[in-house]
Amino acid sequence: METVTVLLENSMDETPKTNGVVGTPPDTPVLMKGGNYIREGKDSHKSTCIIFSLKEEVGALAKALQIFQKNQVNLLHIESRSSKRSPGEYEFIIECDTNAGHVAMAMDALRDSCHYMKIISRNYKDNLDVTPWFPRKIRDLDKFANQILSYGSELDSDHPGFTDPVYRARRTMLADIAYNYKHGEPIPRIDYSPLEVETWGKVFRQLTELYPTHACKEHNHILPLLIENCGYREDNIPQLQDVSDFLKDCTGFTLRPVAGLLSSRDFLAGLAFRVFHSTQYIRHHSAPYYTPEPDVCHELLGHVPLFADPGFAQFSQEIGLASLGAPDDDIKKIATCYWFTVEYGLCRQNGQIKAFGAGLLSSYGELEYCLTDKPELRSFDPEKTGVQEYPITEYQPIYYVAESFDDAKEKLMKYAETIPRPFAVRYNPYTSSIEILDSKPQMDNLLTDIKQDINRLQEAMSRIAFEPKDI
Repeated sequence: METVTVLLENSMDETPKTNGVVGTPPDTPVLMKGGNYIREGKDSHKSTCIIFSLKEEVGALAKALQIFQKNQVNLLHIESRSSKRSPGEYEFIIECDTNAGHVAMAMDALRDSCHYMKIISRNYKDNLDVTPWFPRKIRDLDKFANQILSYGSELDSDHPGFTDPVYRARRTMLADIAYNYKHGEPIPRIDYSPLEVETWGKVFRQLTELYPTHACKEHNHILPLLIENCGYREDNIPQLQDVSDFLKDCTGFTLRPVAGLLSSRDFLAGLAFRVFHSTQYIRHHSAPYYTPEPDVCHELLGHVPLFADPGFAQFSQEIGLASLGAPDDDIKKIATCYWFTVEYGLCRQNGQIKAFGAGLLSSYGELEYCLTDKPELRSFDPEKTGVQEYPITEYQPIYYVAESFDDAKEKLMKYAETIPRPFAVRYNPYTSSIEILDSKPQMDNLLTDIKQDINRLQEAMSRIAFEPKDI
């Protein structure tokens, strides 16, 4: 991936603006507004994962490992389990260092000795046999969480806090906290200063005046629950851990602090596990209604309420699942669908147009504008939406309208079927892992699970049908 430069433009709006445009030339900045900017860039992670299966016999793994030893390939991680793809076989996942040894020769030799083999690597360019790397387990998010393209404390010269040494030191401290975070740890609590709380209060007060008439019903339903359970109020900035616990109870979504910029591929992959990478810092107090990048106001007021809604949570996860192992061109299209839905989406409710995108719900000015007759409204269609360009320094001239979250999810899942990858993926909530589906035994197991769920549904329906009517 080529490195691109962060492009931050001043805007008349208080909304953070990025160019996020997909389908642009390789040397064009590609940014998106989310828990962080997401963009393409060089990645220092050079390891490759190899998944292969062998017959259940004594010494099977030892023979395979000898291949790597012979070719002087350093192994970073080894994992084994019973194969769901081929009953009677063991499946192994090996992570190897591609910077030393004869890796290609080792892979060729291994391919000749095993029944199944799949290579998942960052270094997949021009190699049709290699699948772009994606996390298989939720703890794998640690592997790219620190593959930061630009640290969160780095500010451009036009940033409101660029000449404020206290603010810059604060940003560095919060970025360091996120950088050292690991999956499974409690999110560190931040003691926000009175000035930071005052800034939050101004934004909170202004936006909550507009939500009842402009935000979608799901957002308006969840916000009072956040006020009651997570400390949402003018004089308090909610803590990520409290909010994450609330989301976990509602839909299984969790928050993870992020130290800076992630690639679009990595950011979207987090959504597949129902994990949202979130900032903890707040915009500079000198410009409370403007920020050149997403901050805790954008995350907690724009994104979080919708992640507590089951329909929207499922839609967001489908975006993440669609991105796993997808080619770069499709990643750009999926990222743009993300922009026009999760960030700037509109929906139709009771014959009216309402906002559900976080970029709108965290911007008083654009939240007002998007429901006027000035912008053009189009129906959400992933194939067309995914190639739509858009401006970065002004209100959006085009918004896409979803008939419902379920309708948007169905359209996205249908679009995902067109992505050229030789497998399907499924999230296993019991193990918090991604299953690669590419064999008949796996299909049979999945079908069995579906039949069991259908039986439970039929049982529930029969019980409800014979319950006495309420008097």
